Amino acid sequence: MDIKISKNDDNIYLVKLSGEMDLYSSEQLKELIMKIIANKIERFIIDLNNIDGINSAGIGALISVFSTLKKLNCPLVIIAAEGEALRALEVTRLKGYFSIARTLEEALALGRE
Repeated sequence: MDIKISKNDDNIYLVKLSGEMDLYSSEQLKELIMKIIANKIERFIIDLNNIDGINSAGIGALISVFSTLKKLNCPLVIIAAEGEALRALEVTRLKGYFSIARTLEEALALGRE
């Protein structure tokens, strides 16, 4: 899995993921996010549009990240317009658990609510 991180002027972190989200890459993601949340962050967006596959470890990592950020009152929005990640969230009935957007613009708007 490839991970790209950017931060805008409003202290919003965008993490773009691509490739396979498996046990190894899920641990990488959790470790990376734990390092980032040491900074004061306002919102977090994870873009899953380019994920080719996601297994239970990947879903578990998303739940772990969401729970950690929720404790810090830091909103998390997931971008998943279509593809494997969205199907995995639908199959596991977690689509309603997360705030899901189709685009970055929609994710930025959702995070303000």
